[in-house]
Amino acid sequence: MESLNLLNRRKRLVALLALALGGVAIGLTEFVAMGLLPEMTRDLLPDVWARTPETAVAQTGWVITAYAMGVVVGAPLIAVLAVRMPRKRLVLSLLVLFTVATVASALAPTFETVLAARFVAGIPHGAYFGAAGLLAAALMGPGNEARGFAIVLGGLTLANVAGVPAITHLGQTSGWRIAYLVIAAVFLLTTLAVLALVPPVPTPVQGSPAAELRALGRPQVWLVAVTAAIGFAGFFAVNTYISPVTTEVAGLSTGQVPWVLVSLGLGMTVGNAYGGMFADRNLRGVVIVSFCGAICSMAFFADTARTVTGVYIGAFLIGATCLALGPALQARLIAVAPDAQLMGAAVNQSAMNIANSLGAAVGGLVIARGYGYLAPAWTGVALGVAGLLLAIVSFALDRERRPLART
Repeated sequence: MESLNLLNRRKRLVALLALALGGVAIGLTEFVAMGLLPEMTRDLLPDVWARTPETAVAQTGWVITAYAMGVVVGAPLIAVLAVRMPRKRLVLSLLVLFTVATVASALAPTFETVLAARFVAGIPHGAYFGAAGLLAAALMGPGNEARGFAIVLGGLTLANVAGVPAITHLGQTSGWRIAYLVIAAVFLLTTLAVLALVPPVPTPVQGSPAAELRALGRPQVWLVAVTAAIGFAGFFAVNTYISPVTTEVAGLSTGQVPWVLVSLGLGMTVGNAYGGMFADRNLRGVVIVSFCGAICSMAFFADTARTVTGVYIGAFLIGATCLALGPALQARLIAVAPDAQLMGAAVNQSAMNIANSLGAAVGGLVIARGYGYLAPAWTGVALGVAGLLLAIVSFALDRERRPLART
């Protein structure tokens, strides 16, 4: 670690920015589909679109679900197989896979092959955030797990402020396939930046596949993971279908969709900064307050999204309250699995993308059943309440164990 201590402030900052650029690229590949669902639907499922647009959009939502399932599978698998791989080499390998899979997504000729390509593109997602977040924390020094993850996740929130709206507009005007080719170019640029700017970080001596797997035997790891998967699903239930809410419910033009995404992205940026800043100091408080805020925000959105003000303010509030949970839940999983940090980080990403899959699927289900485009937001309220209750139970179990540990 001596070489890290010798890094000057500028080199450290540049290295952290290179890792955050990966978060930007991941934000683009994950969230652009949400703004381009109608365009993807018309291209991939033209016959279904001609008969029933709502059903077609709900079916295309499986593109988002496929990506999320790739994350669920890939994150813990890579955590076990690559635990002793140097963090920088692991990050570079994951970026190469991202680049290839994103190109494949853009070139896949049918709906089924796009689903397969999106699944493969999701495989490195969780491992990247885990490895890059731990790499960022190592560059910043001990005790910065939440801040390290927040820096990498900050790239994802930045993508939602500027990148996702810009690429969404590009996809609307030039085609969604062009949009994904541009995203692949961002992944390639990130690969070169990490290769040139990020110093190597020694792999933890205690790291082993067995230690990583043992983390999966701890009840608290599973409880926190379920908390994230259920509690965060409401965010994706709303976010996945925010484009049709903007156009069909609020009555705005498709040109307004990127600006609603800007509002969402600004909220995500604020929430991620809050979560990263305070989770290392008061983890429990950040989790509880953020869940309460997310519940209220989704209820506000569901009640007011028929208006221009409601769409924009609601999107901002949902982004802010939900993304504050990101660094906090990441730090929570690392805390309950201290000797298997890569697995803890990976399980968090798997849980978040189970949330992605669950939110997109449940949101599509209630829309397809005829409840309308605002039904996913009310579903999100219920999911948020469930997540809050699970978090309270998890923290209560911590308090029960502390007196036993002293006896």
